[in-house]
Amino acid sequence: MRRALVALILALPLAVPAGLRAQSDFVTTRFELYLDALRKQAGIPGLSAVIVQDDGIAWEAGLGQHDLEAGIPVTPDTPFYIADLTSTLSATLVLQCIEEGRTELDDPVTLPAGSPAASATVLDLLTHSPAPGAAFRYDPARFAALTPVIERCTHDNLKEAISRRLLDRLAMTRSVPGQDVTTIQPSDFPSEVLATYDAVLRQTARPYRVDRRGRASVSQFPAATLDAASGLISTARDLAAFSIALDTRTLLHDDTLAAAWSAPEGASSTKFSLGWFVQVYNGQPVVWHFGYAPDASSSLFIHLPARHKTLILLANSDGLAAAFSLPNGDLLTSPYARLFLSLFG
Repeated sequence: MRRALVALILALPLAVPAGLRAQSDFVTTRFELYLDALRKQAGIPGLSAVIVQDDGIAWEAGLGQHDLEAGIPVTPDTPFYIADLTSTLSATLVLQCIEEGRTELDDPVTLPAGSPAASATVLDLLTHSPAPGAAFRYDPARFAALTPVIERCTHDNLKEAISRRLLDRLAMTRSVPGQDVTTIQPSDFPSEVLATYDAVLRQTARPYRVDRRGRASVSQFPAATLDAASGLISTARDLAAFSIALDTRTLLHDDTLAAAWSAPEGASSTKFSLGWFVQVYNGQPVVWHFGYAPDASSSLFIHLPARHKTLILLANSDGLAAAFSLPNGDLLTSPYARLFLSLFG
């Protein structure tokens, strides 16, 4: 049965007649049905999903549970640990710094002790390039070296910079800049903000490890603090606000975003640009990123610039990413992506 389901999903580009694509209710109902089947097949306890169209949410769903023991269902407003999907917000801050003339792409960045190289440029880190002109090699730990770049530019620590420039500005009220934000003393945040963060953290989806038989057991998140690569707590609805702000050029100038969402010159068919993976599907660009915390959580963000459409998926296990070649830059290895693109791409 499971194999038949996967085969059906992979065949969707041929199985869904063109006339049905215009019937949005029909398509989103089928999308939710297949998405939930994929969730169950992967053993993902809970999945939050949103589709953004133009400047609003066109469809949303909560599938499964964010706390199996307590029987609490997932909603589109459930907070999740989004792992390295955090880097898309950090990249936005770096690009804002460049627009403001506070940072340059060729500025050198000192790398942490133990790194293969002593330094890299801002461009190298944004594009996951191990050396100037080299093909990308996805490395979130190396990307995290952009943390001091952001802090020097904004004159704030990273938690405050993300909060002030993105979360507060976009009313992302269910997002928290790191699990340890309420315990660091002295705090950079007023008590009422810390109280809000604490309430969101208490409602965050529990992380689960799923074994080969699909059995889930409570796990733990990785390091609690926030850096440029990872650590943000957010919701599908909050990330929808981020997507809309990018697509409407609220956060970045048109030419900056065009550069961030375009493949570097001379790159192969699989590419990584300024903070984003960039591919082509059926002749149109696809801009995307993912998050992966082994045995804890995963996330997927797929944007179709030409259609002004975005899919956001957040899970409380690693089932959205662990079994696929997403770090190699191949979105089409993901059945979740294939499902979305076949119906909406």
